[in-house]
Amino acid sequence: MSHRGSTCQGVVSAGHALTAAAGAEILRQGGNAFDAAIAAVMTAWVTESVLTSAGGGGFLLAHTSRGDNCLFDFFSQTPRRNQLPGRPDFYPIYANFGDTVQEFHIGLGAMAVPGAVAGLLHVHDRLGRLPLAAIAAPAIHHARQGVTVNPFLAYVYELLEPILTATEAAKALYTYQGQLLKAGDTLRMPEFADTLKGIVEQGAAGFYEGAIAQQIDRDSRAAGGYLTLADLQQYRVIERQPLSLSYRDRTFLTNPPPSSGGTLIGFALKLLEQLDLSPTPFGSEHHLACLSQVMALTNAARRDGFDANLYDPQVTAAFLSQAHLQPYQEALRHRVNRLGSTTHVSVIDAEGNAASVTTSNGEGSSYVIPQTGIMINNMLGEEDLHPHGFHQWTENQRISSMMAPTMILHHGKPQLVLGSGGSNRIRTAILQVIANVINFGLPLETAIAAPRIHWERGTLHLEPSPDLPLEALQNLPDTTTVIPWQQQNMYFGGVHAVGVDDQGDFHGAGDARRGGAVAFAE
Repeated sequence: MSHRGSTCQGVVSAGHALTAAAGAEILRQGGNAFDAAIAAVMTAWVTESVLTSAGGGGFLLAHTSRGDNCLFDFFSQTPRRNQLPGRPDFYPIYANFGDTVQEFHIGLGAMAVPGAVAGLLHVHDRLGRLPLAAIAAPAIHHARQGVTVNPFLAYVYELLEPILTATEAAKALYTYQGQLLKAGDTLRMPEFADTLKGIVEQGAAGFYEGAIAQQIDRDSRAAGGYLTLADLQQYRVIERQPLSLSYRDRTFLTNPPPSSGGTLIGFALKLLEQLDLSPTPFGSEHHLACLSQVMALTNAARRDGFDANLYDPQVTAAFLSQAHLQPYQEALRHRVNRLGSTTHVSVIDAEGNAASVTTSNGEGSSYVIPQTGIMINNMLGEEDLHPHGFHQWTENQRISSMMAPTMILHHGKPQLVLGSGGSNRIRTAILQVIANVINFGLPLETAIAAPRIHWERGTLHLEPSPDLPLEALQNLPDTTTVIPWQQQNMYFGGVHAVGVDDQGDFHGAGDARRGGAVAFAE
């Protein structure tokens, strides 16, 4: 969707129509992109509450109209101790996507320190304009009045039924008369409305120091969780310098280490940059072969000193150095010549401010803080985040994430603002949308709707593409299995993006794979 820039105050893309509308309403009230992003995320805590939560965390990438860039890291932190007197409350559940099954772990022993409340209030203090009460008003309204469950969220509820029915408190939120809420039913969160109103009045201390924090501490001690009052009291938002790279005469900005997704996207773009794809038909065998090999080589490079050194301040420079890139670039040229539960908000305002914010509750731990309506995350139970094994995490350390809120600047101005949910598929989803827009010149809606692939551990997952015979992909190097999906699926991410073209017109697109929507502020 597009809108003439001269009559528009900005554009918001998000994972739900009400989420995007909340951000657009704040823009209409005179708020800036950061106010709008905060309002949208708070609203998503209601409208997309199985994907994000005040009990989760995330990252906000900010570009101001003055040209300043900052990455606000409010992702989850590991607790200050990883030893318990008894066994942790920690057990597996399985999410069946239809064409693949993914295992997650839940329980109080899966909860990491949540950063979402601290993060949004910190960004508001640094960059916000409107009063926090006005910004939180849409979320409070929807929590109290209720929201209609749409087909996408009904599908997610089905995927996560073992979590949403594991505790009585979770059942109270997501079931009615013993049945999981379905499309057309109403989700109401009146306790959360009261809780959010209290947080607005009391500030972050209302969550991290008072009755809520003390309740989490008591329940963790009693039932096998790691979180303590000290963990919550000592949580801090971190302001980081974004990772910045040049890509085809543009500037690529994203989430830096210790999170890994942004750097891996940057590495993949540096591989892709050397290829001339202009004569390559979009969606062709050669195009998908290039992408799959970029993904395979990026995974190989990741094992070559990156994962083991995520907390080394020099890891980015070494990983993206030409000396490290060169053998992988040569391998790509050789191969190509032979061949052929997270959500996101993107905002740009008329002043030139831009916000890209990705937040997640994991799949949720199933523990709901009593009388708050807030389910805490299960970030200690995410296998992707703990490659060295569960319960082996370093104490009191920011967890590395694949989340990669991203921007493309052209002549110092935001051209494209995007990000994605999707666990380990986040980086490949973002990579493909960037390539679709920058390399192939596709309109934003088309770039996001186009079929995607994901290569991992010798397996190529492929969304349906009517123009490509599957046998053309059977003999790709490093690919042992090709899994053709029967339809597009949230497994392949959910890229919600906004942009501004050379004429100053605003564009936006939400990813249908995750119920995406766009709202313009008139």
